[in-house]
Amino acid sequence: MDRKIMKELIAWKDSAYRKPLILQGARQTGKTYTMLELGRKFYENVAYFNFESDPSLSKTFDENISPSYLIPILSRISKQTIIKEKTLIIFDEIQLCERALTSLKYFCEEAPEYHIIAAGSLLGVAVNRSQFSFPVGKVDIKTMYPLDFKEFLLALNELNLVELIQDCFNTNVPMPQVLHKDAMSLYRTYLVVGGMPEIVSKYVETKDFLLVRHLQDMILASYLNDMSKYNTNNEIKKTRQVYDNITVQLSRANTRFQYKLVKKGGRASEFENAIEWLNLSGIVNRIYRADKIMKPLENYKDIDAFKIYVSDVGLLCAKKNILAEDILYMSDELNDFKGGMTENYVCNQLTFNGYTSYYWESERSAEIDFVIQREGQIIPIEVKAADNVKAKSLKVYMEQNKPAYAIKITGKNFGFENNQKSIPLYAAFCI
Repeated sequence: MDRKIMKELIAWKDSAYRKPLILQGARQTGKTYTMLELGRKFYENVAYFNFESDPSLSKTFDENISPSYLIPILSRISKQTIIKEKTLIIFDEIQLCERALTSLKYFCEEAPEYHIIAAGSLLGVAVNRSQFSFPVGKVDIKTMYPLDFKEFLLALNELNLVELIQDCFNTNVPMPQVLHKDAMSLYRTYLVVGGMPEIVSKYVETKDFLLVRHLQDMILASYLNDMSKYNTNNEIKKTRQVYDNITVQLSRANTRFQYKLVKKGGRASEFENAIEWLNLSGIVNRIYRADKIMKPLENYKDIDAFKIYVSDVGLLCAKKNILAEDILYMSDELNDFKGGMTENYVCNQLTFNGYTSYYWESERSAEIDFVIQREGQIIPIEVKAADNVKAKSLKVYMEQNKPAYAIKITGKNFGFENNQKSIPLYAAFCI
């Protein structure tokens, strides 16, 4: 399965300024598989260590964490001769061993010729809660996400369709209608399946939506287990309450997060730690309102106004327990949820492409779903779940802020008119 992060990992391997790499991200996004695949294809051998499956491994790091001490022991444990530049050393689930995390600093300073990748599904949570001695400035960091829609299409052997979508995006020329229809159908399939690698692989193999839902339920159960295992006792219930409530928030016309919907009389002071846990774990994405459309947008974010989206749209639909057929045929019964689900999908595609997204509101309730900095410009993005292309809020935004252009994402084909770049929902990965 082709993952676009592999190019980044190869560049890391070949860099003269390489530091030990931390690969972070939510569970089941494919971190372990990708690290092992990198080692298999581009190194002579791999020395793999998992602190979850082998808890006794941590004792090795209790004694001494200097590279000269560790390398001979790690070679013996892994039964691999660890050779400078030629062996990939992998520390998996490193959040379970603080000393192993700290050792990365010394590998950077004393033995940079060893290639090390460390991964942790809940590394952000562990570092935040346990106050680890994080090797600031001594590591490279990359984030692993679920498959975006492009990677999903490639898994389905749709390379020609991917190339045509990218070409139409660049030229603003409409897709042939029959291919546009096929791409929209595949987009709806992606809403059901999502981008978790194991689930995509099983779908490609079986086309069985019942199996897909079973696997999604297993991942959701593992997330709930993590909320109990890697959280303080008084935060477990609150974290689950917030997570369970996200689908409710996304079913409302105004998808801005409201504490009162989690619990009657709910306040930020009660749930802010729970939201932070979910965000650090990679389970959700949080985007803030931008009070001013000026660079840098980060300076003008309103920390009290935000939206929360689930990091995988397939898991969102599974969590809502929506039938695959209702999504594939866009049942009218989903009308209240379609808008939030579509926003969630677009937010994921933007996040996977490295954007930090914001949203915008006018004083008179006009709202733009996403605002990003793209190629040096601040660009508004309006999202519609179907063929509806009326965008009154986008008109208000453009009159007030005079962007270089705007992007409108709907069920309609490609085009460019009135300084608005129209792209179909399936092309969001091109942005």
